[in-house]
Amino acid sequence: MFDRALGSAPILTAAQMRAAEGRAIASGASIASLMERAGTGVAEAVRRFAAGAEVLILCGPGNNGGDGYVAARVLASRGMRVRVAAPGDPRTEAAAEARRGWVGPVEPFPGVLSEDHQHAPVVIDAVFGTGLSRPIDASLANAIKGLASRARLSIAVDLPSGVDTDTGGDFGQDLARFDVTLALGVLKPAHVLQPAAARCGAICAIDIGLESVESAVQTIAVPRIAKPQPASHKYSRGMVAVVSGPMHGASELAALAAYRAGAGYVLLFTGGLPHPPHAIVRRRWSTDALDDQRIGAVVIGPGLGRDDRAREKLATALAGPHPLVIDGDALHLLDLDQLRARAAPTVLTPHAGEFAALFGEGESGKIARAQDAARRSNATVVFKGPDTVVAAPDGSARIALPASAWLSAAGTGDVLAGAIATMLAQKPATPLEAAQAGVWLHAEAARLLGRCFLADELANALPLALEHAR
Repeated sequence: MFDRALGSAPILTAAQMRAAEGRAIASGASIASLMERAGTGVAEAVRRFAAGAEVLILCGPGNNGGDGYVAARVLASRGMRVRVAAPGDPRTEAAAEARRGWVGPVEPFPGVLSEDHQHAPVVIDAVFGTGLSRPIDASLANAIKGLASRARLSIAVDLPSGVDTDTGGDFGQDLARFDVTLALGVLKPAHVLQPAAARCGAICAIDIGLESVESAVQTIAVPRIAKPQPASHKYSRGMVAVVSGPMHGASELAALAAYRAGAGYVLLFTGGLPHPPHAIVRRRWSTDALDDQRIGAVVIGPGLGRDDRAREKLATALAGPHPLVIDGDALHLLDLDQLRARAAPTVLTPHAGEFAALFGEGESGKIARAQDAARRSNATVVFKGPDTVVAAPDGSARIALPASAWLSAAGTGDVLAGAIATMLAQKPATPLEAAQAGVWLHAEAARLLGRCFLADELANALPLALEHAR
Protein backbone atom coordinates (compact mmCIF):
# COMPACT_ATOMS: atom_id res chain seq x y z
CA MET A 1 0.00 0.00 0.00
CA PHE A 2 1.22 3.50 -0.79
CA ASP A 3 -0.11 6.98 -0.08
CA ARG A 4 -1.30 8.03 -3.57
CA ALA A 5 -0.79 11.68 -2.61
CA LEU A 6 2.94 11.00 -2.78
CA GLY A 7 2.82 10.90 -6.59
CA SER A 8 5.67 12.85 -8.20
CA ALA A 9 7.61 12.90 -4.93
CA PRO A 10 11.41 13.23 -5.10
CA ILE A 11 13.47 10.18 -4.15
CA LEU A 12 16.88 10.65 -2.53
CA THR A 13 19.70 8.18 -1.95
CA ALA A 14 21.37 8.02 1.45
CA ALA A 15 24.18 10.32 0.26
CA GLN A 16 21.71 12.80 -1.23
CA MET A 17 19.72 12.79 2.01
CA ARG A 18 22.85 13.55 4.01
CA ALA A 19 23.60 16.41 1.59
CA ALA A 20 20.06 17.78 1.97
CA GLU A 21 20.41 17.71 5.75
CA GLY A 22 23.81 19.39 5.39
CA ARG A 23 22.24 22.22 3.40
CA ALA A 24 19.58 22.63 6.08
CA ILE A 25 22.26 22.85 8.76
CA ALA A 26 24.23 25.38 6.69
CA SER A 27 21.06 27.48 6.53
CA GLY A 28 20.80 27.66 10.30
CA ALA A 29 19.28 24.39 11.42
CA SER A 30 21.07 21.87 13.63
CA ILE A 31 21.13 18.10 13.77
CA ALA A 32 19.32 18.35 17.10
CA SER A 33 16.59 20.60 15.66
CA LEU A 34 16.09 18.28 12.68
CA MET A 35 15.88 15.34 15.09
CA GLU A 36 13.38 17.21 17.27
CA ARG A 37 11.20 17.92 14.27
CA ALA A 38 11.46 14.33 13.00
CA GLY A 39 10.70 12.81 16.39
CA THR A 40 7.78 15.15 16.97
CA GLY A 41 6.38 14.29 13.54
CA VAL A 42 6.72 10.60 14.30
CA ALA A 43 5.01 11.07 17.66
CA GLU A 44 2.04 12.88 16.15
CA ALA A 45 1.60 10.17 13.51
CA VAL A 46 1.90 7.37 16.09
CA ARG A 47 -0.57 9.10 18.41
CA ARG A 48 -3.17 9.11 15.63
CA PHE A 49 -2.54 5.51 14.62
CA ALA A 50 -2.19 4.02 18.12
CA ALA A 51 -5.62 5.20 19.37
CA GLY A 52 -4.49 5.23 22.99
CA ALA A 53 -2.78 1.83 23.05
CA GLU A 54 0.55 1.28 24.78
CA VAL A 55 3.55 1.99 22.54
CA LEU A 56 6.93 0.25 22.62
CA ILE A 57 9.70 2.20 20.84
CA LEU A 58 12.89 0.36 19.87
CA CYS A 59 15.74 2.87 19.71
CA GLY A 60 19.02 2.16 17.93
CA PRO A 61 22.45 3.68 18.60
CA GLY A 62 22.36 6.28 15.80
CA ASN A 63 20.23 9.24 14.85
CA ASN A 64 17.30 7.01 13.92
CA GLY A 65 17.29 5.94 17.55
CA GLY A 66 17.50 9.61 18.53
CA ASP A 67 14.29 10.23 16.58
CA GLY A 68 12.75 7.41 18.61
CA TYR A 69 13.77 8.93 21.95
CA VAL A 70 12.26 12.28 20.93
CA ALA A 71 9.05 10.54 19.85
CA ALA A 72 8.89 8.71 23.18
CA ARG A 73 9.26 11.93 25.15
CA VAL A 74 6.61 13.74 23.08
CA LEU A 75 4.14 10.83 23.27
CA ALA A 76 4.54 10.60 27.06
CA SER A 77 3.93 14.33 27.36
CA ARG A 78 0.67 13.79 25.46
CA GLY A 79 -0.47 11.26 28.04
CA MET A 80 0.38 8.10 26.06
CA ARG A 81 1.70 4.94 27.73
CA VAL A 82 5.20 4.57 26.34
CA ARG A 83 8.02 2.08 26.83
CA VAL A 84 11.50 2.37 25.35
CA ALA A 85 13.96 -0.41 24.65
CA ALA A 86 17.46 -0.24 23.17
CA PRO A 87 20.34 -2.60 22.36
CA GLY A 88 22.87 -0.16 23.83
CA ASP A 89 23.77 3.46 24.46
CA PRO A 90 23.55 6.14 21.76
CA ARG A 91 26.70 6.62 19.70
CA THR A 92 26.06 10.07 18.25
CA GLU A 93 25.96 13.36 20.15
CA ALA A 94 22.47 14.25 18.89
CA ALA A 95 21.08 10.82 19.80
CA ALA A 96 22.68 11.02 23.26
CA GLU A 97 21.06 14.41 23.82
CA ALA A 98 17.69 12.98 22.76
CA ARG A 99 18.23 10.04 25.13
CA ARG A 100 18.77 12.46 28.03
CA GLY A 101 15.42 14.02 27.23
CA TRP A 102 13.66 10.71 27.90
CA VAL A 103 13.14 10.43 31.67
CA GLY A 104 11.66 6.93 31.71
CA PRO A 105 13.50 3.61 31.88
CA VAL A 106 15.20 1.98 28.89
CA GLU A 107 14.63 -1.77 28.76
CA PRO A 108 17.25 -4.20 27.41
CA PHE A 109 16.79 -5.30 23.82
CA PRO A 110 17.02 -7.97 22.58
CA GLY A 111 16.74 -10.12 25.68
CA VAL A 112 13.87 -10.02 28.12
CA LEU A 113 11.69 -8.48 25.37
CA SER A 114 11.57 -11.84 23.64
CA GLU A 115 9.20 -13.06 26.35
CA ASP A 116 5.53 -12.96 25.39
CA HIS A 117 4.51 -10.76 28.33
CA GLN A 118 6.90 -8.05 27.16
CA HIS A 119 5.25 -7.53 23.77
CA ALA A 120 3.27 -4.36 23.11
CA PRO A 121 0.18 -3.66 20.99
CA VAL A 122 2.03 -0.92 19.08
CA VAL A 123 5.71 -1.39 18.18
CA ILE A 124 7.89 1.35 16.68
CA ASP A 125 11.15 0.39 14.94
CA ALA A 126 13.66 3.24 15.29
CA VAL A 127 16.73 1.00 15.41
CA PHE A 128 18.38 1.59 12.01
CA GLY A 129 17.28 3.98 9.28
CA THR A 130 18.93 5.50 6.21
CA GLY A 131 22.49 4.61 5.28
CA LEU A 132 22.82 1.00 6.43
CA SER A 133 25.50 -0.76 4.36
CA ARG A 134 25.70 -4.23 5.90
CA PRO A 135 23.47 -6.89 7.49
CA ILE A 136 22.35 -6.25 11.04
CA ASP A 137 22.96 -8.71 13.84
CA ALA A 138 20.76 -11.77 13.30
CA SER A 139 19.50 -11.85 16.88
CA LEU A 140 18.52 -8.20 16.63
CA ALA A 141 16.75 -8.77 13.31
CA ASN A 142 14.85 -11.73 14.73
CA ALA A 143 13.86 -9.79 17.84
CA ILE A 144 12.49 -6.87 15.81
CA LYS A 145 10.61 -9.28 13.58
CA GLY A 146 9.13 -11.11 16.56
CA LEU A 147 7.90 -7.93 18.20
CA ALA A 148 6.51 -6.49 14.96
CA SER A 149 4.70 -9.69 14.03
CA ARG A 150 2.97 -9.91 17.42
CA ALA A 151 1.95 -6.25 17.53
CA ARG A 152 -1.50 -5.03 16.61
CA LEU A 153 0.23 -2.18 14.77
CA SER A 154 3.87 -1.99 13.71
CA ILE A 155 5.53 1.20 12.45
CA ALA A 156 9.02 1.75 11.04
CA VAL A 157 10.72 5.12 11.42
CA ASP A 158 12.15 6.19 8.04
CA LEU A 159 12.91 2.60 6.91
CA PRO A 160 12.49 -0.91 8.28
CA SER A 161 15.70 -1.81 10.08
CA GLY A 162 18.04 -3.91 7.94
CA VAL A 163 17.17 -2.74 4.42
CA ASP A 164 19.63 -1.20 1.97
CA THR A 165 18.51 2.40 1.43
CA ASP A 166 19.69 2.76 -2.15
CA THR A 167 18.90 -0.64 -3.66
CA GLY A 168 15.93 -1.84 -1.61
CA GLY A 169 17.86 -5.03 -0.82
CA ASP A 170 17.75 -6.91 2.46
CA PHE A 171 21.32 -8.31 2.58
CA GLY A 172 19.81 -11.80 2.46
CA GLN A 173 18.07 -11.48 5.82
CA ASP A 174 14.50 -12.34 6.75
CA LEU A 175 13.43 -8.96 8.08
CA ALA A 176 10.28 -7.67 9.74
CA ARG A 177 7.28 -6.43 7.79
CA PHE A 178 5.55 -3.28 9.00
CA ASP A 179 2.04 -1.91 8.71
CA VAL A 180 3.28 1.67 8.25
CA THR A 181 6.59 3.33 7.44
CA LEU A 182 7.09 7.00 8.26
CA ALA A 183 9.45 8.42 5.61
CA LEU A 184 11.46 11.24 7.14
CA GLY A 185 11.69 14.26 4.87
CA VAL A 186 11.54 12.51 1.50
CA LEU A 187 11.25 9.07 -0.01
CA LYS A 188 14.29 6.85 -0.45
CA PRO A 189 14.75 4.13 -3.09
CA ALA A 190 14.00 1.41 -0.52
CA HIS A 191 10.47 2.78 -0.13
CA VAL A 192 9.66 1.86 -3.73
CA LEU A 193 12.11 -0.92 -4.68
CA GLN A 194 11.61 -4.57 -3.81
CA PRO A 195 12.02 -6.46 -1.56
CA ALA A 196 12.21 -3.54 0.90
CA ALA A 197 9.02 -1.87 -0.38
CA ALA A 198 6.97 -4.95 0.55
CA ARG A 199 8.23 -4.62 4.14
CA CYS A 200 7.25 -0.95 4.44
CA GLY A 201 3.47 -1.29 4.40
CA ALA A 202 1.67 2.03 3.93
CA ILE A 203 4.11 4.92 3.55
CA CYS A 204 3.48 8.36 5.04
CA ALA A 205 5.84 11.29 4.69
CA ILE A 206 6.95 13.28 7.77
CA ASP A 207 8.08 16.87 7.19
CA ILE A 208 11.40 17.53 8.93
CA GLY A 209 12.03 21.00 7.53
CA LEU A 210 14.10 20.28 4.43
CA GLU A 211 13.64 22.99 1.82
CA SER A 212 14.00 22.91 -1.98
CA VAL A 213 14.55 19.17 -2.20
CA GLU A 214 14.97 18.24 -5.85
CA SER A 215 15.92 15.00 -7.52
CA ALA A 216 16.16 13.58 -11.03
CA VAL A 217 14.46 10.49 -9.58
CA GLN A 218 10.79 10.78 -8.65
CA THR A 219 7.70 8.64 -8.22
CA ILE A 220 5.22 8.49 -11.09
CA ALA A 221 2.35 10.90 -10.57
CA VAL A 222 -1.18 10.63 -11.90
CA PRO A 223 -0.56 11.64 -15.54
CA ARG A 224 -2.25 14.24 -17.68
CA ILE A 225 -3.48 12.26 -20.69
CA ALA A 226 -4.84 13.99 -23.80
CA LYS A 227 -8.57 13.71 -24.38
CA PRO A 228 -10.30 14.10 -27.76
CA GLN A 229 -11.39 17.65 -28.64
CA PRO A 230 -14.29 18.68 -30.90
CA ALA A 231 -11.95 18.91 -33.91
CA SER A 232 -10.16 15.62 -33.19
CA HIS A 233 -10.05 12.85 -35.79
CA LYS A 234 -8.59 9.35 -35.92
CA TYR A 235 -5.12 10.47 -36.97
CA SER A 236 -4.84 13.39 -34.55
CA ARG A 237 -5.68 11.01 -31.70
CA GLY A 238 -2.66 8.92 -32.67
CA MET A 239 -2.06 6.16 -35.20
CA VAL A 240 -0.30 3.11 -33.80
CA ALA A 241 1.21 0.35 -35.96
CA VAL A 242 1.94 -3.05 -34.42
CA VAL A 243 4.35 -5.44 -36.16
CA SER A 244 3.47 -9.08 -35.57
CA GLY A 245 5.25 -12.40 -35.94
CA PRO A 246 4.45 -16.10 -35.53
CA MET A 247 2.75 -15.62 -32.13
CA HIS A 248 -0.19 -13.51 -33.25
CA GLY A 249 -1.85 -13.40 -29.84
CA ALA A 250 0.83 -11.18 -28.31
CA SER A 251 0.63 -8.56 -31.05
CA GLU A 252 -3.18 -8.74 -30.98
CA LEU A 253 -3.05 -7.84 -27.27
CA ALA A 254 -0.71 -4.92 -27.94
CA ALA A 255 -3.00 -3.65 -30.72
CA LEU A 256 -6.11 -3.98 -28.55
CA ALA A 257 -4.38 -2.15 -25.70
CA ALA A 258 -3.32 0.67 -28.03
CA TYR A 259 -6.95 1.19 -29.05
CA ARG A 260 -8.26 0.93 -25.50
CA ALA A 261 -5.65 3.43 -24.30
CA GLY A 262 -7.09 6.04 -26.64
CA ALA A 263 -5.48 5.67 -30.07
CA GLY A 264 -7.63 6.78 -33.00
CA TYR A 265 -6.31 4.23 -35.50
CA VAL A 266 -4.49 0.95 -34.93
CA LEU A 267 -2.83 -0.91 -37.78
CA LEU A 268 -1.69 -4.49 -37.19
CA PHE A 269 0.73 -6.12 -39.61
CA THR A 270 -0.05 -9.79 -39.27
CA GLY A 271 -0.41 -12.99 -41.24
CA GLY A 272 -3.32 -14.09 -39.09
CA LEU A 273 -6.95 -14.16 -40.16
CA PRO A 274 -9.18 -11.16 -39.41
CA HIS A 275 -11.30 -11.47 -36.26
CA PRO A 276 -12.87 -9.13 -33.72
CA PRO A 277 -12.35 -6.40 -32.88
CA HIS A 278 -12.78 -5.40 -36.52
CA ALA A 279 -11.80 -1.81 -35.72
CA ILE A 280 -8.16 -2.97 -35.81
CA VAL A 281 -6.98 -2.69 -39.41
CA ARG A 282 -5.02 -5.80 -40.40
CA ARG A 283 -2.55 -5.95 -43.27
CA ARG A 284 0.24 -8.24 -44.38
CA TRP A 285 3.79 -7.13 -43.76
CA SER A 286 5.87 -5.70 -46.59
CA THR A 287 9.16 -3.83 -46.75
CA ASP A 288 7.26 -0.54 -47.21
CA ALA A 289 4.67 -1.28 -44.51
CA LEU A 290 5.85 1.55 -42.26
CA ASP A 291 6.13 4.22 -44.95
CA ASP A 292 2.87 5.88 -43.95
CA GLN A 293 3.88 9.23 -42.45
CA ARG A 294 0.68 9.37 -40.39
CA ILE A 295 1.96 6.59 -38.11
CA GLY A 296 2.59 8.12 -34.70
CA ALA A 297 4.28 5.15 -33.04
CA VAL A 298 5.26 1.56 -33.83
CA VAL A 299 5.21 -1.43 -31.49
CA ILE A 300 7.55 -4.27 -32.37
CA GLY A 301 8.49 -7.34 -30.38
CA PRO A 302 5.35 -8.95 -28.95
CA GLY A 303 5.11 -12.34 -30.72
CA LEU A 304 7.79 -11.30 -33.23
CA GLY A 305 9.99 -14.39 -33.05
CA ARG A 306 13.78 -14.38 -33.31
CA ASP A 307 14.43 -15.71 -36.82
CA ASP A 308 15.80 -13.90 -39.88
CA ARG A 309 12.33 -12.68 -40.80
CA ALA A 310 12.04 -11.06 -37.38
CA ARG A 311 15.46 -9.44 -37.78
CA GLU A 312 14.41 -7.96 -41.12
CA LYS A 313 11.25 -6.46 -39.63
CA LEU A 314 13.19 -4.99 -36.72
CA ALA A 315 15.82 -3.51 -39.03
CA THR A 316 13.05 -1.84 -41.07
CA ALA A 317 11.46 -0.39 -37.94
CA LEU A 318 14.78 0.86 -36.59
CA ALA A 319 15.67 2.53 -39.88
CA GLY A 320 12.33 4.34 -40.07
CA PRO A 321 11.43 7.79 -38.72
CA HIS A 322 8.67 6.71 -36.35
CA PRO A 323 8.84 6.57 -32.55
CA LEU A 324 9.27 2.95 -31.46
CA VAL A 325 8.20 0.81 -28.53
CA ILE A 326 10.45 -2.26 -28.51
CA ASP A 327 9.38 -5.22 -26.40
CA GLY A 328 9.64 -9.00 -26.09
CA ASP A 329 11.55 -10.91 -28.76
CA ALA A 330 12.87 -7.72 -30.40
CA LEU A 331 14.86 -6.92 -27.28
CA HIS A 332 16.91 -10.08 -27.86
CA LEU A 333 17.68 -9.04 -31.45
CA LEU A 334 18.77 -5.47 -30.74
CA ASP A 335 22.18 -3.98 -31.24
CA LEU A 336 22.95 -1.02 -28.99
CA ASP A 337 24.77 0.76 -31.82
CA GLN A 338 21.54 0.69 -33.84
CA LEU A 339 19.66 2.28 -30.97
CA ARG A 340 22.23 5.00 -30.36
CA ALA A 341 22.07 5.98 -34.03
CA ARG A 342 18.30 6.56 -33.99
CA ALA A 343 17.02 10.14 -34.08
CA ALA A 344 13.36 9.27 -33.40
CA PRO A 345 12.22 8.49 -29.84
CA THR A 346 12.64 4.89 -28.71
CA VAL A 347 11.15 3.19 -25.66
CA LEU A 348 12.44 -0.21 -24.50
CA THR A 349 10.24 -2.30 -22.19
CA PRO A 350 12.34 -5.20 -20.84
CA HIS A 351 11.55 -7.42 -17.88
CA ALA A 352 14.51 -8.57 -15.78
CA GLY A 353 15.55 -11.41 -18.10
CA GLU A 354 15.35 -9.29 -21.23
CA PHE A 355 17.17 -6.46 -19.50
CA ALA A 356 20.05 -8.76 -18.52
CA ALA A 357 20.27 -10.16 -22.06
CA LEU A 358 20.59 -6.67 -23.52
CA PHE A 359 22.55 -4.77 -20.86
CA GLY A 360 24.12 -7.42 -18.63
CA GLU A 361 23.43 -8.36 -15.04
CA GLY A 362 25.17 -5.55 -13.15
CA GLU A 363 25.63 -5.25 -9.39
CA SER A 364 24.14 -1.81 -8.70
CA GLY A 365 20.54 -1.11 -7.75
CA LYS A 366 17.65 -1.18 -10.19
CA ILE A 367 17.43 2.59 -10.55
CA ALA A 368 21.13 2.96 -11.35
CA ARG A 369 21.00 0.06 -13.79
CA ALA A 370 18.04 1.55 -15.63
CA GLN A 371 19.71 4.96 -15.79
CA ASP A 372 22.90 3.41 -17.16
CA ALA A 373 20.93 1.41 -19.75
CA ALA A 374 19.09 4.52 -20.94
CA ARG A 375 22.35 6.39 -21.32
CA ARG A 376 24.06 3.53 -23.18
CA SER A 377 21.14 2.97 -25.56
CA ASN A 378 20.03 6.59 -26.02
CA ALA A 379 16.51 5.29 -25.37
CA THR A 380 13.91 5.55 -22.65
CA VAL A 381 14.02 2.30 -20.67
CA VAL A 382 11.03 0.84 -18.86
CA PHE A 383 12.66 -1.74 -16.57
CA LYS A 384 9.55 -3.75 -15.71
CA GLY A 385 8.77 -5.71 -12.58
CA PRO A 386 7.08 -5.33 -9.21
CA ASP A 387 9.04 -2.06 -8.92
CA THR A 388 9.05 -0.69 -12.47
CA VAL A 389 11.68 1.97 -13.19
CA VAL A 390 11.40 4.32 -16.17
CA ALA A 391 14.69 6.02 -17.08
CA ALA A 392 15.68 8.56 -19.76
CA PRO A 393 19.10 9.10 -21.36
CA ASP A 394 19.59 12.37 -19.43
CA GLY A 395 19.50 10.51 -16.10
CA SER A 396 15.91 11.35 -15.19
CA ALA A 397 13.99 8.43 -13.73
CA ARG A 398 10.46 7.78 -12.58
CA ILE A 399 9.54 4.95 -10.22
CA ALA A 400 6.13 3.33 -10.30
CA LEU A 401 4.21 3.02 -7.08
CA PRO A 402 3.76 -0.62 -6.04
CA ALA A 403 1.33 -2.28 -8.49
CA SER A 404 -0.93 -5.31 -8.31
CA ALA A 405 0.90 -8.62 -8.00
CA TRP A 406 -1.81 -10.05 -10.29
CA LEU A 407 0.04 -8.42 -13.18
CA SER A 408 2.38 -11.40 -13.03
CA ALA A 409 0.52 -13.12 -15.86
CA ALA A 410 1.23 -13.83 -19.53
CA GLY A 411 0.32 -11.06 -21.93
CA THR A 412 0.26 -8.16 -19.48
CA GLY A 413 3.58 -6.89 -20.86
CA ASP A 414 2.08 -6.83 -24.37
CA VAL A 415 -0.74 -4.68 -23.01
CA LEU A 416 1.81 -2.30 -21.50
CA ALA A 417 3.64 -1.98 -24.83
CA GLY A 418 0.41 -1.05 -26.59
CA ALA A 419 -0.57 1.49 -23.94
CA ILE A 420 2.85 3.19 -24.06
CA ALA A 421 2.69 3.31 -27.87
CA THR A 422 -0.59 5.24 -27.73
CA MET A 423 0.89 7.69 -25.24
CA LEU A 424 3.90 8.10 -27.56
CA ALA A 425 1.73 8.55 -30.67
CA GLN A 426 -0.12 11.40 -28.98
CA LYS A 427 3.11 13.42 -29.10
CA PRO A 428 3.90 14.17 -25.46
CA ALA A 429 6.69 16.53 -24.46
CA THR A 430 9.16 13.65 -23.96
CA PRO A 431 9.28 9.86 -24.38
CA LEU A 432 9.76 9.68 -20.60
CA GLU A 433 6.38 11.37 -20.17
CA ALA A 434 4.76 8.87 -22.55
CA ALA A 435 6.37 5.86 -20.90
CA GLN A 436 5.44 6.80 -17.35
CA ALA A 437 1.86 7.59 -18.42
CA GLY A 438 1.58 4.14 -19.98
CA VAL A 439 3.01 2.49 -16.87
CA TRP A 440 0.56 4.35 -14.64
CA LEU A 441 -2.41 3.52 -16.88
CA HIS A 442 -1.44 -0.16 -16.94
CA ALA A 443 -1.17 -0.32 -13.14
CA GLU A 444 -4.40 1.58 -12.59
CA ALA A 445 -6.30 -0.81 -14.87
CA ALA A 446 -4.96 -3.73 -12.84
CA ARG A 447 -5.98 -2.05 -9.58
CA LEU A 448 -9.50 -1.57 -10.86
CA LEU A 449 -9.79 -5.21 -11.97
CA GLY A 450 -8.80 -6.71 -8.64
CA ARG A 451 -7.79 -10.38 -8.85
CA CYS A 452 -7.26 -13.16 -11.38
CA PHE A 453 -7.73 -11.15 -14.57
CA LEU A 454 -6.65 -12.06 -18.09
CA ALA A 455 -4.42 -9.82 -20.18
CA ASP A 456 -7.38 -9.33 -22.52
CA GLU A 457 -9.43 -8.00 -19.59
CA LEU A 458 -6.54 -5.75 -18.59
CA ALA A 459 -6.54 -4.17 -22.05
CA ASN A 460 -10.30 -3.70 -21.93
CA ALA A 461 -10.02 -2.02 -18.51
CA LEU A 462 -7.75 0.75 -19.83
CA PRO A 463 -10.70 3.07 -20.63
CA LEU A 464 -11.80 2.83 -16.98
CA ALA A 465 -8.29 3.72 -15.89
CA LEU A 466 -8.29 6.71 -18.25
CA GLU A 467 -11.17 8.13 -16.23
CA HIS A 468 -8.82 8.42 -13.26
CA ALA A 469 -6.10 10.30 -15.16
CA ARG A 470 -6.00 14.07 -15.19
